[in-house]
Amino acid sequence: MPEGGEKTLLDSGWLASRSTEVQLTGTQLTTTHPPTGPTSPWMEAVVPGTVLATLVKNKVVGDPFYGLENETILDIADSGREYYTFWFFTKFQCKLSGNQHLDLNFRAINYSAEVYLNGHKKVLPKGMFRRHSLDVTDILNPDGSNLMAVLVHPPDHPGSIPPQGGQGGDHEIGKDVATQYVEGWDWIAPVRDRNTGIWDEVSISVTGPVKIIDPHLVSSFFDRYTRVYLHATIELENRSAWVAECSLNIQVTTELEGNVCLMEHLQTQHVSIPSGARIQYTFPQLFFYKPNLWWPNGMGKQSMYNVSITVDVKGHGESDSWTQLFGLRKIESHIDTATGGRLFKVNGQPIFIRGGNWILSDCLLRLSKERYKTDIKFHADMNLNMIRCWGGGLAERPEFYHYCDIYGLLVWQEFWITGDVDGRGVPVSNPNGPLDHGLFMLCARDTIKLLRNHPSLALWVGGNEQVPPADINTALKNDLKLHPFFETHGENIMSVEELSAFKDPSQYLDGTRVYIQGSMWDGFANGKGDFTDGPYQIQNPEDFFKDNFYKYGFNPEVGSVGIPVAATIRATMPPEGWQLPLFKKLPNGYTEEVPNPIWEYHKYLPYSKPGTVHDQIELYGTPKDLDDFCLKAQLANYIQYRALLEGWSSRMWSKYTGVLIWKTQNPWTGLRGQFYDHLLDQTAGFYGCRCAAEPIHVQLNLATYFIEVVNTMAEELSNVAIEASVWDLEGACPYYKVFDKLSLPPKKVVSVSEIKYPKSKNRKPVFFLLLKLYHVLDYSIISRNFYWLHLPGEDYKLLEPYRNKRIPLKITSKTFIKGSTYEIKMNVLNKSKKPDPKSLTYKNNFAVRDDNGDFDMTSLEPITNIGTGPNQTAGLFQRLYRRFSKETNGLKVAETNGNDAGVAFFLHFSVHASKIDHKEGEDSRILPVHYSDNYFSLVPGEEMSVKISFKVPSGVSPRVTLKGWNYHHGVHTVL
Repeated sequence: MPEGGEKTLLDSGWLASRSTEVQLTGTQLTTTHPPTGPTSPWMEAVVPGTVLATLVKNKVVGDPFYGLENETILDIADSGREYYTFWFFTKFQCKLSGNQHLDLNFRAINYSAEVYLNGHKKVLPKGMFRRHSLDVTDILNPDGSNLMAVLVHPPDHPGSIPPQGGQGGDHEIGKDVATQYVEGWDWIAPVRDRNTGIWDEVSISVTGPVKIIDPHLVSSFFDRYTRVYLHATIELENRSAWVAECSLNIQVTTELEGNVCLMEHLQTQHVSIPSGARIQYTFPQLFFYKPNLWWPNGMGKQSMYNVSITVDVKGHGESDSWTQLFGLRKIESHIDTATGGRLFKVNGQPIFIRGGNWILSDCLLRLSKERYKTDIKFHADMNLNMIRCWGGGLAERPEFYHYCDIYGLLVWQEFWITGDVDGRGVPVSNPNGPLDHGLFMLCARDTIKLLRNHPSLALWVGGNEQVPPADINTALKNDLKLHPFFETHGENIMSVEELSAFKDPSQYLDGTRVYIQGSMWDGFANGKGDFTDGPYQIQNPEDFFKDNFYKYGFNPEVGSVGIPVAATIRATMPPEGWQLPLFKKLPNGYTEEVPNPIWEYHKYLPYSKPGTVHDQIELYGTPKDLDDFCLKAQLANYIQYRALLEGWSSRMWSKYTGVLIWKTQNPWTGLRGQFYDHLLDQTAGFYGCRCAAEPIHVQLNLATYFIEVVNTMAEELSNVAIEASVWDLEGACPYYKVFDKLSLPPKKVVSVSEIKYPKSKNRKPVFFLLLKLYHVLDYSIISRNFYWLHLPGEDYKLLEPYRNKRIPLKITSKTFIKGSTYEIKMNVLNKSKKPDPKSLTYKNNFAVRDDNGDFDMTSLEPITNIGTGPNQTAGLFQRLYRRFSKETNGLKVAETNGNDAGVAFFLHFSVHASKIDHKEGEDSRILPVHYSDNYFSLVPGEEMSVKISFKVPSGVSPRVTLKGWNYHHGVHTVL
């Protein structure tokens, strides 16, 4: 994702030191007295990163993510700003020739800095969200060896943390244009350096006399999206002393297969640029007929074109180049008259929003492409289609947006306003936003230019639970005013000839996506900003389906629990943090959870709401130890988040247009509101979400006990059937019914039939329900959904003795290896009973969904009858073998004996490092891992294929472990 020119990243070899410990000037550091290595006071630096990230890396301070160690780190409010004012130093090689120029680029620093290069000083002015590009051509050393020192200053108003904590501390940070979460929130402890540092990419780029600046790409659509035009406007700066005669080239290619590309367009234009001038140039529009469109996750493929722009200067040759992956798509947004919620359309198709809120990946800003890829792929794996970048966090980076483009996640990007820090709270904060409104707008405009070419970017929002100050809001509305072509909703709003009567859309700052002034305005929450988002605690699962749960059309924040697995607790806390909450019985019959001090510090959110929601962990019996507590919490996590999304989906278009869960993850080792923890291990809620957010989904309405099918797709689904089976704790199937000859209209919710079992005479207090939606012709599964249920007024305590069941399983594995990447196909069969002849879906042969072009096991068709013969598996294995360099020898089979019949309940895989010298309590997990499914259950005779994908560190042999509620053998395969 280059931004221009021949770019070299400066991301290694940096040193850092506290400024008060260096008795040298910047000139001396970059001429006569450079540091020679990581010897005191200098240390290896994290760049990009923050001062605190560097201190943690060098173990100068404790790990703020572990236990209570954050409390041992000196807060900037107590130390003063000088304590976190740091020098950063590096060297780089660069020797120019002819008319070449060198730019030194800082994509962002926090908060201001002085740069010294070979003894010359340059100033990087204030503002966390602005780019700095310095022409340093004239101050390079002739021998090509260059010394650079950067003195970075913290935010001007780092603020202090009141004893009671609170949202954004004392709110002082809101006076700066910076991240606002850093003074602490109800999901994170204060970040002691307030994110001071060179926190984003540093690079040098070589150009000729003419430089390309901030191209803007826009697509316009006609004739039902069969005719598309690409518009492109660029800025060009001539840094030479003469008129530059330029040849501008724009080239568009698309990848067909592997490295084979198809040239779609190549166009050349000529322009003259006066000496020292900066001009804007708009290319003639490029025409596409029936192009591949970009679609959000779950609606189609994320087709991308590579757009490359070069400028050649007469007498010099190629002067500069720029390239960008670009998706052709049109996004529209308006308030839906039926629901009052904001409705989004992509390429003319309404999209039901099921997404999540996002703060940032890591609160020490240790950002990386690899981490971003995992983060965004996790969201796509959960079948989500939107991420909201919350206003107290980051304007996210191009790498984040790149992977949202690749995986189809629409992005709601907020600017840096939050109600708690900008107008309310204790003490009441300043409602006028940052002190320097001009700086805010400079950062906003620069951010827009940085991100506007990404198809995933869906809308701009002024602030979180607040609107910006009037002058900033007005400026944003004006700057982000829609081009006339994008103002009206619907197809063929004007002809291409009519479009040409207006200014070219690529000449706007953006002009293609809507600006909303705040997260609870104009179709979000009640639309008036009256704090009508939430709630944020545990809920009774059936309540999500009821009429009175949430009465507005689009909820931008609804949150809940998210305790991770026990291994994460042990890895991030000392033993005193492994103590369970105390279960305190209250006079009203409800239970209050009292967490230990470390859990409380890490913002634990209880699984009970005394007076409203009975404890959702205690429903399974009082936990005995940490492992028992966390396993029962995973059961609650799965139910909670599946019910949340299914409740919203149940009222798709009739009551709701969308929902965003608060939140999908934590940028710290928090204990609430997350689908995966900071170590990148998923909770069971991840898979409850993945299940509920399928594009086509069969579900049980927990309020009415009617089977429903949600079809979010644009096509009717015909000749399908639903198989519903109830299983009791003895392994019997007292209820079995098939609803066939179904047709499911597009973008509709169909109520099929009531499940009568709970009303039958011989019903059991705890039972399992398995729903399968399948194609009648080949019995391929479209959607599978497994519930554990109890009768009204009962609980799940009968599941406790069910743990003693011994269910026989057969586990088959096949492994493929490419370098450090493993792709494993696991097949699990519940052998406790032969399948009933009338059920032909027991093999769970899932219908193939289009993959998104990024190869991993989750995009492959499942294997059926694995191990019974070569014909069933040959096709998949041939596909894999073309991509992987090593295939392990044959299929591995493990069988466990057991005499009981019943459901193999809540099975879950994990991947570990095989170590001979493994220490007791040591975290052996390999993370992250992508699973096609996890925390699944198998009824008697049923089998399931699970695909597992991960990378292993050098020298590590992985093993895959399977455990379950009533499966304790811990069978694993060593690879």
